[in-house]
Amino acid sequence: MLLGSDISPFIALIDDDDHSAHLLQRMLADCGAVNAVHLGGAQTGLAALKTILDDNAATWPALLIVDLKSHSDAVLEFVAPIHDWLRHKGVELAVMIPPTDRSGRNRYLEAGVDAVFFRQPERDAYRREAEGIISFQARSRRLDAVGM
Repeated sequence: MLLGSDISPFIALIDDDDHSAHLLQRMLADCGAVNAVHLGGAQTGLAALKTILDDNAATWPALLIVDLKSHSDAVLEFVAPIHDWLRHKGVELAVMIPPTDRSGRNRYLEAGVDAVFFRQPERDAYRREAEGIISFQARSRRLDAVGM
């Protein structure tokens, strides 16, 4: 696994399915993302993220995407206790969840998530979600993070 000091600002992925994480990394790369690094599942990924964010010399992720599938509320339970910490560190927080209605999406936004994206089984729809992630990251970049 690459740690933050080895690469430019990147998208960090915490995903409990290696195949799913690989597909998202590939799709993000195909859509123009600079770097997407899979940190692991919930516990491993959080430990890796803490290691990166505790190192002031490391390059921190610009965006963390959480996609956990162990049970229906796994993502919500994971992000609720860490969103303030990530906001303090300047890391945007996004989730990948099954498609849901506005009230389902709002549950995540109320828990502190900055953006909600949906898992898509169809390739073109999945590409549009990946493009949305890249667009969100570009719009969210702090000016001081890009040298202004």
